Amino acid sequence: MMMSAAYDDGMDPAPAQLTALAAIVDHGTFEAAARHLHVTPSAVSQRIRALEQAAGQVLLRRTTPCVPTAAGRVLVRLARQTSLLHAEAAAVVAGQEAGTVVLNVAVSADSLATWFRGALAEMAHPLADEPPLTLRLHVEDQAYSADHLRRGEALGAVTSDPVPVQGCSSEPLGVLRYHAVAAPSLLPAGVPTDAPAGLPMVVFDEQDDLQHGVLRAGGWPVPAVVHRVPTSADFAEAVRLGLGWGLLPEPQHAPLRRDGEVVDLGLDPVDVALHWQRWRLDTPALERLTAAVRRSARAGLRPPA
Repeated sequence: MMMSAAYDDGMDPAPAQLTALAAIVDHGTFEAAARHLHVTPSAVSQRIRALEQAAGQVLLRRTTPCVPTAAGRVLVRLARQTSLLHAEAAAVVAGQEAGTVVLNVAVSADSLATWFRGALAEMAHPLADEPPLTLRLHVEDQAYSADHLRRGEALGAVTSDPVPVQGCSSEPLGVLRYHAVAAPSLLPAGVPTDAPAGLPMVVFDEQDDLQHGVLRAGGWPVPAVVHRVPTSADFAEAVRLGLGWGLLPEPQHAPLRRDGEVVDLGLDPVDVALHWQRWRLDTPALERLTAAVRRSARAGLRPPA
């Protein structure tokens, strides 16, 4: 993990300073962070000023909301790692009354609606000798979920990026296959040979490039009508109802195709290779989450290529 020269020379941030930095990033302002920490805004300002003096550089951009600088993101990640270690240690030493261990995870909506639910089922049943766990999921497109690791907002991410974020490890999970489909009502004369050209299209949000990638590969223009439906279940329902064609992940596609509610457009499937990136930090909670993600991926994804 790369730090500033001041950090390499022996900077030793106090836990209260790191906590204040993370609280400002989480809540957007010094005042909101102070309310969260039950201290005065002046106390938060003093902690950040002392931390920046020790680092020898600005750690926060005083915008609305406040945004960490590159050096600030490194220390935000350190703050979350320290918080996780302290919470686990306190829970073991003082018992469950010490509070819960918080696990922030970034995962795509399609994964969350399909194979990742197996991991949730495992984490829903705590072990007798472990502290209570709190999962906080950040729903993000798999092409961008690793950014949550870079910003220190998550300790693990399901991502299509195989290159590990600095300070993280990366391992392949498997392949989530997508099929291009449409409702029969959208194709009254059957599937045309140039499908999906000219058909209205459904995308998840402005970051969703799967459908556009299919159009680029086929040399087809983007249709005049492009609908946005930003939840996985409602996206599949919009396609089923005939709002437009779209790419459905295999677990959603199979039952709809079997029941005749969607038809394939005759295109090659789109395979998205998924990876699990996580902090290089050995804690029981993170190890248990990683094991649950691995098992869920083996059960719900195609094997890695």
